[in-house]
Amino acid sequence: MSTFRCVFIFAIALLFLPTSAAAQLDMKGLEIGPWAGASFYLGDLNTDFGLNRPTIAGGFAARYNFNHRLAARVSFNYGRIEAYDSDSSNPFEQNRNLDFQNDIFDGTAQFEFNFLPYFHGHKEYFFTPYAFAGVSVFTHSPKTRTDNGQLVELRDLGTEGQMRGDEYLTISSALTYGLGFKWDLSYEISMDINVGVRNARTDYLDDVSTTYSDQSDLVRQRGQLAYDLSDRSLILDTEGDRIDRQGEQRGDETLMDKYIFAGIGFNYYFGDVRCPDYGHKKSRRRRR
Repeated sequence: MSTFRCVFIFAIALLFLPTSAAAQLDMKGLEIGPWAGASFYLGDLNTDFGLNRPTIAGGFAARYNFNHRLAARVSFNYGRIEAYDSDSSNPFEQNRNLDFQNDIFDGTAQFEFNFLPYFHGHKEYFFTPYAFAGVSVFTHSPKTRTDNGQLVELRDLGTEGQMRGDEYLTISSALTYGLGFKWDLSYEISMDINVGVRNARTDYLDDVSTTYSDQSDLVRQRGQLAYDLSDRSLILDTEGDRIDRQGEQRGDETLMDKYIFAGIGFNYYFGDVRCPDYGHKKSRRRRR
């Protein structure tokens, strides 16, 4: 039997074979709380996949525990991502000389699986590592600074030759997955540490995806600033002018961008919150 198959069977056994003590307990209920941490970016301007340039991130989450193994969590999050070709060890990227920053507002729904039995307030089962997976919907708009320090939105400039009306969307979705760790501090309060990766369904978190556009077309359609920010290459021709790079690689459209949220949160547990039971009471008739 292969190693992968053994691990898979063991994981299924953990799910359906709780300990005898855990089987006698009930773990349901709602918990909510804030979290704070850092955000990271992986994509065309960070092909080394280094977790560099961390920026502040945070949000608010609500989790409902179905039992001691399974939970669902909804969160609303914010994080800024940024990257600079000057940080790269790749000569092509160093010469490309692009940079960006992007403010991401994210809503995520996910399911969680606890690797250990987990119960609020229990003396033995008060902590567990867990895995999660779900989907995110987010808004974004990449920006960069001009040589004089002005912050400019890149989408409106069509830096890769997008026609007006054909710009990439500022709303997109992502596949979300990651790992975390839960720890009860008391019956009501718990701590949650997690790292979640968002595989975005867009390659334009950084405004870089395909090839350099035609210089004259870009200037005519979008203006000189659009061309200036589309090609900031360090290598120039013998006269000190930029080289015509029309059609040359600028990014890799087969590599979708990713962003990562990592943080620590504190949650308040409300217990098992259920809808009121409005039972049908038998009406009393007056006796005549």
